Amino acid sequence: MSEKTYTGEITVTGRGVGYFTVDPPAGETREFEQDIEIDSTSLNTALNNDEVEITILSTVSPEGRTQGKITKIIKRAKTRFVGTLVGSKDFFFLKPDDRRMYRDIFVHSSNALGAKEGDKVQVELTGWKDPMKSPEGKVLHTLGRKGLHNVEMEAIVLESGFDYAFPTPVLKEAEKIAEQEKGIKDEEIKKRKDFRETTTFTIDPVDAKDFDDAISFKDLGSGKYEIGVHIADVSHYVREGLLLDTEARKRGLSVYLVDRTIPMLPEVLSNDLCSLNPNEDKFTFSAVFVINDKAEVSERWFGRTIIHSDKRFTYEDAQESLDTKSGEYFTELNTLNTIAKVLQKEKFKNGAIEFETEEVKFELDPDGKPIRVYKKERKDTHKLVEEFMLLANREVAKFMYTNIEKDKLRGSFVYRIHDTPNKEKIMNLHIFLKALGYDLDAEDGEVTARELNNLLKQVDGKPEESLIKTAAIRAMAKAVYSTRNIGHFGLGFTYYTHFTSPIRRYPDLLVHRLLARYLEKGKVEPDEMAKYQRMAEDSSEKEISAAEAERASIKYKQVEYMLTHIGEEFDAMVSGVSEWGVYVEEANTKAEGMVRMRNMTDDFYTLDPKTYSVVGTKTKKKYSLGDKVRVKLVSADLEKKILDYLFVF
Repeated sequence: MSEKTYTGEITVTGRGVGYFTVDPPAGETREFEQDIEIDSTSLNTALNNDEVEITILSTVSPEGRTQGKITKIIKRAKTRFVGTLVGSKDFFFLKPDDRRMYRDIFVHSSNALGAKEGDKVQVELTGWKDPMKSPEGKVLHTLGRKGLHNVEMEAIVLESGFDYAFPTPVLKEAEKIAEQEKGIKDEEIKKRKDFRETTTFTIDPVDAKDFDDAISFKDLGSGKYEIGVHIADVSHYVREGLLLDTEARKRGLSVYLVDRTIPMLPEVLSNDLCSLNPNEDKFTFSAVFVINDKAEVSERWFGRTIIHSDKRFTYEDAQESLDTKSGEYFTELNTLNTIAKVLQKEKFKNGAIEFETEEVKFELDPDGKPIRVYKKERKDTHKLVEEFMLLANREVAKFMYTNIEKDKLRGSFVYRIHDTPNKEKIMNLHIFLKALGYDLDAEDGEVTARELNNLLKQVDGKPEESLIKTAAIRAMAKAVYSTRNIGHFGLGFTYYTHFTSPIRRYPDLLVHRLLARYLEKGKVEPDEMAKYQRMAEDSSEKEISAAEAERASIKYKQVEYMLTHIGEEFDAMVSGVSEWGVYVEEANTKAEGMVRMRNMTDDFYTLDPKTYSVVGTKTKKKYSLGDKVRVKLVSADLEKKILDYLFVF
């Protein structure tokens, strides 16, 4: 009789121990209460997130977990790794940056592309049959010497699965299109609604290079206004079948690191041809609304347009106009801001969750070294733009959904969906909050947006606010792209899509194509529907990788900044506890590190998992989640992105 096998993804730690979750079929109870543990001798070369087949062993781990072994690698999640070469002139080993890659990779000098010891490189696995030996690989890219700013940023990009350079044929195609499309052609203008005489402006960050959305404003009298949300018409230039489209689909989105953008499209398109630069005629795809002071929409129109942006505002410029009640286009900005506040109020009234977490930005010197870390400030102008983009996204999704429902033969669409939270995660959040002295009404793991908002109001301004918001966000489902609409729980919208950023998000480009096809009386063939779902799923995965790259670049710069502050004391908050020590987050830079248990010498401390705290055996002194503490930075390891602190008494 053959052994029972299970297939799925495996999680592997940096110590080379794997964990495999056996999910029960719908409606059935769990076969195994805990994840199956697979020790290093039974991994059979499996790596983190690989799709594998496992069987169950008769043994259990010291912690009482059922153990298993890998019988087959079905699909590798990753075959390329970035790291530092160590070794001699004849052969090297790659020390991977990915801390979950538990084996160094052997690279013969003949496969090293001339790289030297201490160089940062990207390596591709070429073989790994014997789990007792190191995998073999070859160098694909030599980035440069470890520790240099550009080298480390490029390493983060490659490690996250993105390319920082475009293939030459793609660049040539982009340049050819830019050359061919110079000037606005009359025959194309005739196909579009002309907004060039309507007051129009963009509002973006001060360091923005591309402008993919603009807002137009016209006072219609009697308390009514025509407000247009105009989006760069990327689909006019980037068409199916082009190398540009294939490359954009592969990238999925633009990636934002602390000091640079890795664009989805070549700069000749993203920063010039498609960008809604001021004082230039530009092709756009627009959502235009007739709306009153109460933010009630009485008319809506979608279609291809041409605009002429009169002004490029930064968020700060526009905010100054609002604050001083003067300056260019103050009347228009003030009216838009008034309507935006009503839209925001209605959004929260209808079930949107008020998640606003603190983010940090870096001021870098010419060599890329961080010389200042500060928190981003969200102004009214940020919210103004956000509310009108949300309005456009929501109304486009509603229009497409309702029309496709009426005529199913004609349609498919890409929605931005956000499922209700996982019950198990909400129950864990409930327990976590109880330990901190808060009560979340989450009976049987179900929670409403109203209950979450009540919680967020309770913690507003408290030391533990950031910690609780982060925990609540982690309990939420992830927003994803899909051709099946289930609504957006976090925003409280029944219909939602991403229509407003096709320069930097591939799903938005798909939305433009599908909306245009519907408006032009076209139809989506049945065999295309599966294709759009695959592209939606792929874009969702790319989005996760891009977020990881952004976090990695922030963490690197936080540690690099703190390198110059070793020996200094800081205010901090307890952000986590474990059997190894207490995690603390510095108040201003948000730089997280650990006070290791072995360095807490004033007492013998043990972990109390029920109260999320560590407690002194003799003194009963307790360090709990959310506690304000004073710490001293004692060491910083840039390579591992680790900070070590001590408590100051």
